[in-house]
Order: sequence, then C-alpha cells, then structure tokens
Amino acid sequence: MNIPQEQIEELKRTFGNVQYGEEGGFIFFLILSLLLPEGCEPKMVDVLLCPVPRDGYPSRLFFSEAIKTPTPRNWNTQNVRILERNWWAFSWKLEHTDLRLIQLVSAHLRGLR
Repeated sequence: MNIPQEQIEELKRTFGNVQYGEEGGFIFFLILSLLLPEGCEPKMVDVLLCPVPRDGYPSRLFFSEAIKTPTPRNWNTQNVRILERNWWAFSWKLEHTDLRLIQLVSAHLRGLR
C-alpha cells in the first residue's frame, strides 16, 4: 500500500514524534506519548498504527500496554512482538477502510470510550 506523503505529514503535525517502520510485509506508524481519551488509565501511551489489513482487521492500533477503559474491552492481542517491542490491541473492527491515517487513529481511539 502506498501511503500519500501528505497523510504522513498530517500525522506528524498532529502528534509530533511519528516514526515509520515495516516488518513482515506490514507498514506501521509509531506515535510516541499519545494522550488517550478521558477515563483511560494510563492517560498517555505509545501506539503503533497498522493502516493495512492484519489479523482479520482492516487496520489495527496497537498500544504499549493494555488500557483500563470506562467500558471494559476485549484485549485479544497481548504481548505481540512488532518492531522490537511488545504490543497490545483490543478487538475493534472499523467499518470504513477509506479513512486518512489521522482518521484511522481517531476511529480506533473511539473504541476506548
């Protein structure tokens, strides 16, 4: 998948320190110290966006740890090793696949509420 540079720049403008990586044929965007929605604990974590289909999901947002949320989530991915770090993800399937990178992050974060 070819990600438009303008979308990558938009991620960087919004979140600051964003890094790109590839592993196992998947692309990832690492966002450091992302502030999570109200009611989440911890309030800030690193996240890893995979904007391409993976694990039966059209996109995934991985977290540096499982998050305590106002409504409990199914953290069906735990300690998966990607780009030399362990990551967690909850079951959250987005219906729209034509979203910009920034919209993907926001849509995944809505699942924490």
